[in-house]
Amino acid sequence: MAKSIESVVGELLEKQGLTLAVAESCTGGLISHRITNVSGSSAYFLGGVIAYAYEAKERLLEVRHSTLYEYGAVSERTAVEMARGARRALRADIGLAVTGIAGPGGGMPGKPVGLTWIAVSMREGDRAEEHIWEGDREQNKDDSARAALELLRDTLEHGL
Repeated sequence: MAKSIESVVGELLEKQGLTLAVAESCTGGLISHRITNVSGSSAYFLGGVIAYAYEAKERLLEVRHSTLYEYGAVSERTAVEMARGARRALRADIGLAVTGIAGPGGGMPGKPVGLTWIAVSMREGDRAEEHIWEGDREQNKDDSARAALELLRDTLEHGL
């Protein structure tokens, strides 16, 4: 049986002696849930912040007010600032963040339902990627959580 992505990520974090903090918006805690499904995850997972509202992103993750209002909550800049904020707030080696429009409502011109930005932040720099999912709300959340874990795995295996 193949190992789950969260198990692979956990092994890589433990092997490299790194800690992880997560900032979630559209996934509502799903990434943290998957990570903590792995026995022993307390060795590398410090915690997560679910920041759904603008105010929570600003207060808890120190996302700049100007970033949210100029680029929106679902943007590369917001995802990167969320990842940096999680890393800072929990004093982790790596911050992982996701922000998106899970649907079925909330889309707008240039930002369709299913649009998701995922970011990883490390001391060495940041990395972000965009996805547009076409499922229903639950599927979009699942796809976003999986893609975030895959981005983290790729970063741990190959660097930023």
